Amino acid sequence: MSDILMPRLSDTMEEGVVSSWHKKPGDKVSAGDALVDIETDKALMEYEAYEDGVLGEILVGEGDTAAIGTPIATLVTDGAAPAPRPAAEPPAEPAQDDAPARTEPVVGTEDAPAENGRSRPPSSPLARRIARENGVDLATLTGSGPGGRIVRADVEAAAPAATVMSTAPAAPPAPRQAAPPVSRPAEAVPVDDEDTERVPLSRIRKVTARRLAESMRTAPHFYLTRVVDVEELLAFRATLNAALAPAKVSVNDLIVKACATALRANPVLNVSFTEEHLLVHKRVNVGVAVALDEGLVVPVIRDTDRKSVSQIGAETRELAGRAREQRLTPQEMSGGTFTVSNLGMFGVDAFTAVINPPEAAILAVGATRKDVVFRDGEVIPRDRLTLTLSIDHRACDGATGAAFLGQLTDLLENPLRIVA
Repeated sequence: MSDILMPRLSDTMEEGVVSSWHKKPGDKVSAGDALVDIETDKALMEYEAYEDGVLGEILVGEGDTAAIGTPIATLVTDGAAPAPRPAAEPPAEPAQDDAPARTEPVVGTEDAPAENGRSRPPSSPLARRIARENGVDLATLTGSGPGGRIVRADVEAAAPAATVMSTAPAAPPAPRQAAPPVSRPAEAVPVDDEDTERVPLSRIRKVTARRLAESMRTAPHFYLTRVVDVEELLAFRATLNAALAPAKVSVNDLIVKACATALRANPVLNVSFTEEHLLVHKRVNVGVAVALDEGLVVPVIRDTDRKSVSQIGAETRELAGRAREQRLTPQEMSGGTFTVSNLGMFGVDAFTAVINPPEAAILAVGATRKDVVFRDGEVIPRDRLTLTLSIDHRACDGATGAAFLGQLTDLLENPLRIVA
């Protein structure tokens, strides 16, 4: 018998959450079978078996967290029936010693029996976990994902209704001065008063905080700003969308492509700094920042300079959708050489972004605004936006960074050159 250990599924992973088991104790397991869905700091991933056997005891249940290298289950590899381990006592919780152990079936898992003869609809592992936490019956939902698959948004939309429809009687409130001490989860313990609670950080936000704090400590940032006339860019985009209908490209897709084109022509910022070397990357892989409720992720479009604007747009939308469902793989979020962060859709005029290590630069894109400019002796309205380039001063100097930003500006103001 061997232990199945919590794997390291990303370079920043320190612990993982067991989202759902695909096998039950006693099930036959073959090498390559999907054993368990594990939620990391970056994504939700399937973990496959590496050898044949029979699944023995599950040591880490669905929704529980384990550090890398911790046994999460046992695998019997000699053909013998698995010997069950003695049931472990659950860890004691403050002020809840008399609480009964939970033995009722978990709502929303694949292995749970169908209720009232209804079959379970297809659902993502993340949707099943959220359904468990909120008491939502997946059999009552209609999925909005591909093929009717229930996704996170479907469960979250149903969660408030499930709470309202609960038939559990509410206990009458006791007088405040006579109320006994109430035990609360750690995340709801008041900090200063009853109007404040501690909200636990998601794994994504923890990693984002650590990496960006490290970036600000170790990389001396400096910032360059240009206001770009995008009148021609918007007209070019309209022409492209008319030709590509029903496919669409966004202004951000054109900016990503322009960055890749500029990096291919002048790789001064397509680099990473080390203490001994400056690593000049031969491939241009542009990351696109995606904001989630749980934090910030940056999926990477590989070989961006070799792809058309329509390909970049389609891939960006696909990766952003997968990010919102936490289905990105570590490979889809690694290997970036430059990042674009766009807050223009939120009405932000300009901002400075923190460099995503080990990259040397990140471009912050603001909103498009109609400005009045003086040109050829006339005052005319023009569409303009602000670009702010954050640069690691160890890897690039001000003059070379300014030259790169000038090349990028020239591409955006003459958009035919982006696709030439």
